[in-house]
Amino acid sequence: MASEAATPTASPAVAETAAEAVAETASARPAASIPHPEGVSSEEFRAAMSRFTAGVTLVTAHDPDSGARGEAVGMTATAFMSVSLDPPLVLVSVRNGSRMDDLLAEQPLWAVSLLAESQRQIAGRFAMKGRLSDRLLFEDIPHTRGAVSGAPLIGGALAVVECRTEQRVEAGDHTLVIGRVLEVGLPNADDGPLTYFRGRYRHLG
Repeated sequence: MASEAATPTASPAVAETAAEAVAETASARPAASIPHPEGVSSEEFRAAMSRFTAGVTLVTAHDPDSGARGEAVGMTATAFMSVSLDPPLVLVSVRNGSRMDDLLAEQPLWAVSLLAESQRQIAGRFAMKGRLSDRLLFEDIPHTRGAVSGAPLIGGALAVVECRTEQRVEAGDHTLVIGRVLEVGLPNADDGPLTYFRGRYRHLG
């Protein structure tokens, strides 16, 4: 059973992912709204999806065009999954027009760190909206630069994967980025996963 853990009070944990709608609702009942021409309303969809427990990840990439030495960029995401074993493929969903979406449209190499239950502050930090730069956000977080992707790999994560984009698929207000896994690491074998359920961070217990 998932037990409730402390959570940031300001930003939702998945501000730039397909699970954005999930993060923005913690209400038990959807508010009245005008439904879409086909299908349920946004509020009904959010309320239903908020009941799906998801793991929390940090998607990272290196932006070589930001400043003299480039800049590391990060995005908290729950809309992440494995797609294929042969070849090894994963998928992450990014909001159209977000910084990560724009960057991954040009930068084919990126990484994903699967966060441990002790890393909820990292998740909350990279879910903040309206930030101008991610440079300072990485300064006090233990991480290494991926040998293949050049993207930050978070120390203490349950697992890290480095990827190269194979395909981009537009889906509504998000883009599905499918990447081939080029390298994996397992830096933390002891902690449990950080999860997200009904608008709050949770840990297994």
